[in-house]
Amino acid sequence: MPINITMPALSPTMEEGNLAKWLVKEGDKVKSGDVIAEIETDKATMEVEAVDEGIVAKIVVPAGTEAVKVNALIAILAEEGEDVAAAAAGGGSAAPKAEAAPAPKAEAAPAPAAAPAAAPAPAAASAAPAASNGERVFASPLARRLAKEAGLDLKAVSGSGPKGRVVKSDVEKAVSTGGAKAAPAAAAAASSAAPAPVLAKGASEEAVLKNFAEGSYELVPHDGMRKTIAKRLQESKQTIPHFYVSVDCELDALMALRAQLNAAAPEKDGKPAYKLSVNDMVIKALALALRDVPDANVSWTDTNMVKHKHADVGVAVSIPGGLITPIIRKAEEKSLSTISNEMKDLGKRAKDRKLKPEEYQGGTTAVSNMGMMGVKSFSAVVNPPHATILAVGAGEERVVVKKGEMKVANVMTVTLSTDHRCVDGALGAELLGAFKRYIENPMGMLV
Repeated sequence: MPINITMPALSPTMEEGNLAKWLVKEGDKVKSGDVIAEIETDKATMEVEAVDEGIVAKIVVPAGTEAVKVNALIAILAEEGEDVAAAAAGGGSAAPKAEAAPAPKAEAAPAPAAAPAAAPAPAAASAAPAASNGERVFASPLARRLAKEAGLDLKAVSGSGPKGRVVKSDVEKAVSTGGAKAAPAAAAAASSAAPAPVLAKGASEEAVLKNFAEGSYELVPHDGMRKTIAKRLQESKQTIPHFYVSVDCELDALMALRAQLNAAAPEKDGKPAYKLSVNDMVIKALALALRDVPDANVSWTDTNMVKHKHADVGVAVSIPGGLITPIIRKAEEKSLSTISNEMKDLGKRAKDRKLKPEEYQGGTTAVSNMGMMGVKSFSAVVNPPHATILAVGAGEERVVVKKGEMKVANVMTVTLSTDHRCVDGALGAELLGAFKRYIENPMGMLV
């Protein structure tokens, strides 16, 4: 039976992608785990892995094709022993089945922002049945077919394939042991799905253009990244009740320690092994503050408070056409030098659009630093599933009063934006106070 390879959903917000390159050709034999193509999304260029063995019978969508919809047929795979020509001719008649790499699972519960960008319902249901807890179940086309014939529920089958995908042997084992219950009707699963929030719409393009003289403007179509950013930010501001807490932090001790640590850096290949930035120390301070105030290290769902065990700090990085937030995982456990080197690597690959989905999806909080651009203070928009984001302004010399005397100190203003559904005012103030203590007493970040 021909296996349909479809455009995979490589991120929760992906609706379409560009098929940049095929790494296989018709007639090639592939096995599970082989990289078969490169897909360009709104955020990055990612490799797609095969999850079944077979021979590439037909490439339906040629390399270089843009705006290929999620779950659209892109290639046909012939199973072992199957006539390749017959598979090429007979493929595509069945409902599309996602054969390529599954979308990575977010660390926290599904974010509201992912809802508007969900793949079309019929294809998505075929590609990945919904589990009872709302997570997606990924299985090979052959495994899905065998499970359907046997009346098994894929949610009850433990997957042994790449990234936990259910494969043929898993279904056969479940059949032999009777370990899976009968599959529920798809309609029941669909009825239990949470409805997507309805967002308010602004003025139409026609209404906007009426305000300007014809010929006085140029229309530049939105690319995928800009559409995604607009959708997520609009949904964040409409569905998350924001509130803001600001505090001034003195930087003199931190700047002195930073200079001392950088001067002491050992050389590696003729270069310092690390070079700490203020932002690296901000990341560490925020991670430690979340460790000290664990009730603020949370995400909101309609039924539960998701309390995170680690501080995974996303850092907003400006890239052509938009921004992306690569994540420093378990930042509270990492040294400043490790954070610095990881951030340099992630930032470079972010600008080259070479990040993997797991490197920018999820996280428990975020930092947005516009201080290097001379911005004194600002308020950032919460990026779900986060409940907090820290906006960092520029350090500058200011007059401060100490013991009744005026002194000059290097001061920066930071503003914490929070989701008021799960982080109240007093809790936000406690978190920001802990952050301020680490910034003004930076030796605490070394022990």
